[in-house]
Amino acid sequence: MPLVLVSILLPLVAAALLLFLPRGDRALSRLLGTAVAAITFATVLAGGTADWSLHWLSRPFVSAFHFGATPISFWIALLLTLCTACAIAAARVERLRDFVALLLALEGTMLGLFLSRDLLVFALFWDLMLVPVFFALVGWGEHPATAWRYFIYNFAGGLTLLLATAAFGVIYGTTDVIGLPGVALAGGWAPWIFAGFAFAFLVKTPVWPLHTWMPPTYADLPSPMTSVVAGVQSKAGLYGFLAIATAMMPGVLYRHAAPLIVLALISLVYGALVALVQNDVKRIVAYSSLSHLGLIVLAIAIGNRLALEGALVYIIAHGLFSAVLFLVLGYVEEREETRALPRLGGLGWRNPRLSGALCIAALAALGLPGLAGFAGELLILIGVYQNGYVWPAIVALVAIVLASAYMLRLYQGIMNGPQRTDLPVRADLTWIEGLAVAPLLAALVLLGVYPKPLLDNAAITTVQSGPLP
Repeated sequence: MPLVLVSILLPLVAAALLLFLPRGDRALSRLLGTAVAAITFATVLAGGTADWSLHWLSRPFVSAFHFGATPISFWIALLLTLCTACAIAAARVERLRDFVALLLALEGTMLGLFLSRDLLVFALFWDLMLVPVFFALVGWGEHPATAWRYFIYNFAGGLTLLLATAAFGVIYGTTDVIGLPGVALAGGWAPWIFAGFAFAFLVKTPVWPLHTWMPPTYADLPSPMTSVVAGVQSKAGLYGFLAIATAMMPGVLYRHAAPLIVLALISLVYGALVALVQNDVKRIVAYSSLSHLGLIVLAIAIGNRLALEGALVYIIAHGLFSAVLFLVLGYVEEREETRALPRLGGLGWRNPRLSGALCIAALAALGLPGLAGFAGELLILIGVYQNGYVWPAIVALVAIVLASAYMLRLYQGIMNGPQRTDLPVRADLTWIEGLAVAPLLAALVLLGVYPKPLLDNAAITTVQSGPLP
């Protein structure tokens, strides 16, 4: 069986088999789940860009179960499998067996999406990946309404994606086109098809004002699931823009770039300002993600090749540091039984390893040179400025400066200050908890020092897709 197919089926089959384990065997559930995610990481890495295809539809257009990594999706798939393995290793929730099964199901459906080379299969997995998150919100969330808000918003985006895909297939004759050079859609229907794709991608990313499902979802989900949803699932829309809109409809995208630029700039500033005044630590990171992802949307809308290369670097960097932030904040909530920033403080005195992990992730989020976030931000800003968008570059720079303020406020409010004597003394990171975040932190440092592999793949992709110079 081809490795690309093994990568998708392995976590899905393992998720089903886990349900036959004894419900109370937490250690076995965590061990098997982590092992499956690690093996999936290895299969994605070994599979490279090999693909597999099975024809399944010929009328009214040609479609196939066609899977294989593109230069962009290869890195996002690696990010997904790494984040899933770390999230399972870090999980400490009730009903752990069921939770691990949902994480593996989420991994399998997202791999199906990122590795799909057919638009129709891409759209099918787009909706399938909503199901594990919905059940996680129902089973472990604090507010049942959050699950329905998440589902309704994202299902509405999935519906427009499916309609746009069907229209694309009827006009072009096939949907087996992702990653193929020279595919371009034009004509009177092209703007409407682009609008259907763009709406779905903007909801999933998300950008203002389609973001209202995101803060409660990130806050209500258990932190291990949040780390995967914020770190990787939010990249589905950005990947869609790069692999579909930029590659197949570049003319339509750049003729209608002005609304995307405006929405991206509003998201950048609004997310940063709201993050500055939040007191729920998970919502601080949620709104910071709104701002950070707005920067990537800006790079895509501008279309400069340097900005697009920076966008891929920042997609991976944001996935890494947001996953670490949510995992570490989950550790903090577990120890102190609160997410309220005013009720925390002084934890660094007793938890130096926990403090160090949060410090590295926060510094990456604010764009410290030497960590992965800096390279992506710098390339995006230079690319935006090169295309003559001076004011958008200035607004983006202001939002990046604000990131320093809210990330330092987050770290200072949790770890620094007088040592608290009114809080119970808890143990620092255990070796298992440390191992869960160590690979993510190592990747942040490695890609910050040596982002060349990402940049090489981004250059290949931008040349194939043909964005504006």
